[in-house]
Amino acid sequence: MGTPIVTAARIVRQDDLTRLVFDISEPVTPRAFVMSGPNRVILDLPEVAFQIDPSVGQLKTSRGRPGSHGLVSSFRFGRLAAGKARVIIDLTDPARIVRAETEAYDEGGQRLVVELARTDAESFAQAARDSVQDVAAPQPLRVETDAAKQIAAGAKPVVVIDPGHGGIDTGAIRPGVPIEKDLVLDFSRTLAEQLRKTERYQVVLTRDEDIFVPLGERVRIAQMAQAQLLVSVHADTMRAPGVSGATVYTVSERASDRYAAKLAEQENLADQIAGFDVKGDETSGVTDILFDLTRRETRAYSHLFARTLMSVWKEAGNLNKNPMRSAGFHVLKAPDVPSVLLEIGYLSSAHDAAQMRTPEWREKAASAVARSIDSFFEPRLRGRTASAVPQAEQARDENAVAAPVAAADK
Repeated sequence: MGTPIVTAARIVRQDDLTRLVFDISEPVTPRAFVMSGPNRVILDLPEVAFQIDPSVGQLKTSRGRPGSHGLVSSFRFGRLAAGKARVIIDLTDPARIVRAETEAYDEGGQRLVVELARTDAESFAQAARDSVQDVAAPQPLRVETDAAKQIAAGAKPVVVIDPGHGGIDTGAIRPGVPIEKDLVLDFSRTLAEQLRKTERYQVVLTRDEDIFVPLGERVRIAQMAQAQLLVSVHADTMRAPGVSGATVYTVSERASDRYAAKLAEQENLADQIAGFDVKGDETSGVTDILFDLTRRETRAYSHLFARTLMSVWKEAGNLNKNPMRSAGFHVLKAPDVPSVLLEIGYLSSAHDAAQMRTPEWREKAASAVARSIDSFFEPRLRGRTASAVPQAEQARDENAVAAPVAAADK
């Protein structure tokens, strides 16, 4: 018996019930529960292959506008981890799970049915509280790797490449174009291969397959590997017309502009999108002087690499009109790992979307990032000390972070 395959999904309304139905090749045993903040139904499954368009869960009205169907405002699905899949149903109103099961229908076919009925807010809140104790985050990935061992022995610098999103978190979707999670994984694999060929670095990917990795786990991977650089790769959408080109983000408490703030807010919802409880920032209350000094130095190096990357990228591709921005991205908050988030382009731009899907552009753009990494590490690769960032440059970086721009220059 192979992996069950889902080939279709639809919503059926009958009287006061709303049903989400998946056609599936063989029976599975689901585990269903509810979560609040926002109100959702979570359906955990064994490994399942979803051979359906991810956009089917972005519900629309008969006129093609975003809309809801009964108690369901939208739904998403995908691989959670090895051997695990998940369906998340966003609710319009509090609901109770009437049933969640696989049933047979004509000629031996199977379908997975989630049946929902309206309930009151108090009952839903209690059901969500009862579910919390059973909700487990994905097991930490085993990255106590060769990277940590080699760096402990004074070997090559460790570079962590972080393909954004993954698994049930698809990232941005544009009809007719590969979804963001797949585009950035392809780009990250290409970049990792180019870096490994130089034999200068130990390269770690936070994910090398279509699985979901929580934001905190991505940071932990970099820290466990004792990374000297993390590059998180993304390709988002933007509603404003004409926006295109690469953008490099660094972390800051105050966003450089409104768009950066909005994007950080959106990216920081990744764990919630995948159906996990969102915990507060573990470093927000840390005031230790040594910690603060380490964080300041790390952010100075992050800005140094961001500027280097922008300079080299111009030789290979287009830059956004405001190519260097900052905001409070959770994935960039390791206090001891210089980190940037690279938007390689915008799926909302027809030009960017067309070029991002081609192997030729991917090789060229990844080469620009690899050359930027070479320039960033050149003093260390030549045996010099790592403290080559002038104090004046560090102060300028901190001032740049602290002075937000009123609105994004698009």
